[in-house]
Amino acid sequence: MARAPNLKVFRMAVGFHDAYVAAPSQKAAAEAWGADLSVFARKEAELVTDPKLTAEPLASPGKVIKRLRGTEAEQIAALGADEDAPPPRAGGAGKSAKGHTKATPTKPPPKPKPRPSRAALEEAEQALEAAEARQREERQAIAEREAALAREREALEKKQRQERERLEARREEAEAAYEEALRRWRES
Repeated sequence: MARAPNLKVFRMAVGFHDAYVAAPSQKAAAEAWGADLSVFARKEAELVTDPKLTAEPLASPGKVIKRLRGTEAEQIAALGADEDAPPPRAGGAGKSAKGHTKATPTKPPPKPKPRPSRAALEEAEQALEAAEARQREERQAIAEREAALAREREALEKKQRQERERLEARREEAEAAYEEALRRWRES
């Protein structure tokens, strides 16, 4: 009986959407997205474990499920509205005599915090995949040994059955000869 592969849910950002896919490996997920495996190395794709996010992809393995990331207002805000910029002045203030807008010095945006490293998670996933592969091989080896033992037992039982039948036939012949000899002895 064939077993369904263990599926994991992976997510990759695509524009204003997150693309989810349930697949047995990172390679299969990248293929479903039409991307190469390096999207995981570049941290553009990741494993998802939140049950709310995994339910729909797990219901349709291999199919890419797109979900809008945030509301329209959140997406517009994320496009870079400068919160530190002063509001425009009424009546042309802020323009030079030639009509050019004066450059207002702005603070550079703070550097974003670096994304946490997935190295330990990826190492753990690879170790798990390696262990699962090794365990499959070990179970397969035992199954092959069990099949060989079953064949050996069947051959032994056949050999013993034939030997028993031969010995029972010999015993029956000896018993018939004894009965005949006994009958003749009684008659004499």
